[in-house]
Amino acid sequence: MAPAETATVYQRIVTAFNKHPRKVFRVRDLHEHLGLPTDEPSIDVTRSRLGRLIRQGFLGQPGRGRCQKRT
Repeated sequence: MAPAETATVYQRIVTAFNKHPRKVFRVRDLHEHLGLPTDEPSIDVTRSRLGRLIRQGFLGQPGRGRCQKRT
């Protein structure tokens, strides 16, 4: 994926969490919400992106495989 496309996907993910700050997303649910492909390789890439956002402190992890905007 080109860097601009990657930035766009990150922005879409961040926007989804900003619009639904109390919602807890599973990766597959987030993909469906954003209209992204739900094949395993795509989901693994998003899982990695969410991990980065968790490490950066933007997201929290209220349970295994779940992410929520940190308040």
